Amino acid sequence: MVQVKLERRAPESVSVAKLDADIGKLETLEARIAFIGRAIEGRISFSTSLGLEDQAVLHAIAHEQRVFDVFMLDTGRHFPETLETLDASQLRYGQMIRMVSPDAGETQELIARDGVFGFRTSIDARKACCVVRKVRPLAATLAGAAAWVTGLRRSQSQGRNEVSFASWDGAMNLIKINPIADWSLDRLEAYISDNSIPVNTLHARGFPSIGCQPCTRAIKPGEDIRAGRWWWENEDGKECGLHSRPARLPSQEKPAPTTC
Repeated sequence: MVQVKLERRAPESVSVAKLDADIGKLETLEARIAFIGRAIEGRISFSTSLGLEDQAVLHAIAHEQRVFDVFMLDTGRHFPETLETLDASQLRYGQMIRMVSPDAGETQELIARDGVFGFRTSIDARKACCVVRKVRPLAATLAGAAAWVTGLRRSQSQGRNEVSFASWDGAMNLIKINPIADWSLDRLEAYISDNSIPVNTLHARGFPSIGCQPCTRAIKPGEDIRAGRWWWENEDGKECGLHSRPARLPSQEKPAPTTC
């Protein structure tokens, strides 16, 4: 028998459509963060990768002194420069960024099955790695949260051109909020420059999108900004599964599905 997991709907007390519209009416990121903090009851979690977008959001959260649950997924394979950015950010804003690690047993089983660099053998193997190191830890960390704040922007890639300010994530059972969804890269870079926000030094070396070290390279002139992620793949709209995942995560014994 095929089992289908139905996605939950937003509570009747929450108008996601109104929240989406209200956030879009506010001009500054600080105003949007302050509004989100007032409008959402319960824990508001912000997952940061320390990229340009997330650094801008982190700055606004610190500026507004909002009590958000700020965390980072510790995949165990970050660039040293990324960890330096983590330290610089904590010193700058006086706020610890909680590190969330994958299950040690699952990680060991993954490596035993696929090898240290087995994620390069197929798209399924790579997505299985992302599930163990990112997707499952994220799901566990967001359990019970009322809202999940991200730094997604519509102009980041073609696959993200319809990102809304607020939407109901039925798989995670929370409101997903993208406060800079409408920002251009020029606006983002101006905000970072104007506020002297610490950024990863890899950005200046041709890395617009930074993930795990074995899976990220600098891009060439004219390439899409996410071309450096899993560069050995030819699939369009490449994602790790954090923002495009199935409602039910794949079992531990099977590789992640290609729809992840």
